[in-house]
Amino acid sequence: MDVLIHLFVGLHIIGIAALLGGFLTQMRAMGQGTARFVPAMLHGAVTMLVTGVVLVGLNQADGGHVNNIKIGVKLALLIVILGLVYVKRDEERVDKRLFGLVGLLTMANIFIAVLWT
Repeated sequence: MDVLIHLFVGLHIIGIAALLGGFLTQMRAMGQGTARFVPAMLHGAVTMLVTGVVLVGLNQADGGHVNNIKIGVKLALLIVILGLVYVKRDEERVDKRLFGLVGLLTMANIFIAVLWT
């Protein structure tokens, strides 16, 4: 079971890397007002959602303790991120405040995962 959990943690990290990497590659464009949500951001958010749900299930099945409040906060942030990226994915330009919000929520999700014990 540990190998399976570690596999999904790795996939979860790949998802966050795609989401944050997509955001960071558009930082210069955001400053110019021409940023857009790239496909990597959508795919990263979906990967995070799927692997996160699987990780919660695997940890509970393995008898581990899951902080449901922490998971709920992270899930809420991810759903907002996923909703914004999905709805605005085909637009050529995204408002820089909206784009910055997605980056801020992504980083908040990372810090919650790392710092909330």
